[in-house]
Amino acid sequence: MWDWIVNILFEILKLIQSFAVDWGLSIIILVLIVRLILTPLLLKSTKSTARMQVLQPKLMEIQERYADDPQRMNEEMQKFYSENKFNPFGGCLPLLVQMPILFALFTLLRDLPRYFSGESFSFFNILPDLTATPAGTFSQGIDVAAPYLIALVLFAVLTLIPQLVMARNQTGAQANTMRTTSIVMAIMMLFIGWALPAGVLLYYDVSTLWQVVQQLFVTQRVIDKAKAEEEARLADAPIEVDVVRRERKTRPHKKH
Repeated sequence: MWDWIVNILFEILKLIQSFAVDWGLSIIILVLIVRLILTPLLLKSTKSTARMQVLQPKLMEIQERYADDPQRMNEEMQKFYSENKFNPFGGCLPLLVQMPILFALFTLLRDLPRYFSGESFSFFNILPDLTATPAGTFSQGIDVAAPYLIALVLFAVLTLIPQLVMARNQTGAQANTMRTTSIVMAIMMLFIGWALPAGVLLYYDVSTLWQVVQQLFVTQRVIDKAKAEEEARLADAPIEVDVVRRERKTRPHKKH
């Protein structure tokens, strides 16, 4: 299913490796290329998420007001989205775009020997074999497995950090739920990464590290600016009056 994306990434990686001196370095360069291409889309998604946080109280108000009338609720929410030019699925777009790329990268990095036969895959002296897994090296002793176990721990920790950074923009129960979910996800990553090739772990670690740095120095500013602009726009918006007309009762006629 992902063959055509795998082939494109294969050609890119082959081109990078033609001038890079190390396979691990080639994977890092590939990370930077993919991240740079996705950055505009991610920033757009970030703005959409920030707007959603500002509009959330209004949406909850609509849901509470028309809780007994689901059809009217849906109509009012669609009207609200239209008036505010907001796409509720805008924040999901980068994830939908990234998933095929991640699956294709997983296939390519997992099967490096098949795509590049006769090569020795290493990341300098840090990760001697990018096709090896933490599970496979663990039986060879802690000295051999240590760098792979470190890559595995980073795989989990670097999954946790971006989620905790995002949780700072939430409040109350929503923030607590996000933190709990993040911890559970990080633990799951330890089990998932146990059988992943080191090349996949390296790609993910570098990619997520990029995301963390971007969140701390760029994304938060984008969120704050988008929130301020949306709050200012709502403050200047005309006040809507929800008029509910009462049914006129028939007045009794006076008897003469």
